[in-house]
This record gives sequence, C-alpha cells and structure tokens, in this order.
Amino acid sequence: QVQLVESGGGLVQPGGSLRLSCAASGSISSIYTMGWYRQAPGKQREVVATITSGGSTNFADFVKGRFTIARDNAKNTVDLQMNNLKPEDTAVYYCNAVVRTVAALNPYNYWGQGTQVTVSS
Repeated sequence: QVQLVESGGGLVQPGGSLRLSCAASGSISSIYTMGWYRQAPGKQREVVATITSGGSTNFADFVKGRFTIARDNAKNTVDLQMNNLKPEDTAVYYCNAVVRTVAALNPYNYWGQGTQVTVSS
C-alpha cells in the first residue's frame, strides 16, 4: 500500500505565497508522474501541475508563471510553490502519484487526503 501525505495549506492574502509538500511512503518500487490537482466547491477536480520522474513539467494555463513544481526522487516527495495567489486559487489541493508497488506488475494512481488553500483578504 502507498500513502501520500500533504502539508502546507492554509490561509493567505491575495498576492501571497504558499508551499505545498507531499511525501509518498509504503511499498514503493517506482514512482512515475507526480502532481497536484485541485477542487473548488461545486467544481470538478482539475490538474494544476505535474512532473515526471525525469523532471519534465506541465502546468495548467491558469498557474503558468505563478506556480512551480519540484520533486526529490530520492525522498519520494513533490512540492508545489505557489506565488502571487489569487482568490480563485482557493480550493482543496490534492497530491497525486502514479506508483508501482513492490508486489504489483502495473502502476496505479494514488491520491493524498487533500489540503485546504484559502486565498482571502
């Protein structure tokens, strides 16, 4: 089994910054893509940013130039640095990882429990 534990959410004023962190643990053989998704009230979950094991990144248009993503393959962690936050960034942010466990032949999608980010004055 694999666990993803997120930290770093909270309340921040518009224009402020937050850093989200996610650590994967368990019977991990390989971690492929890691990323962050978000879900605002009444809306569907949407991708924010992803990063491959090789370091290739992709960002949603609405965060380009404001957010960065980084991972540490040795520690099985992924961080999301969020700058110039806007009220519309308010959402629950979820860590995601595509992981092949020691006992599995195929990789599976795993999710963290989510962390609330609120941008408000």
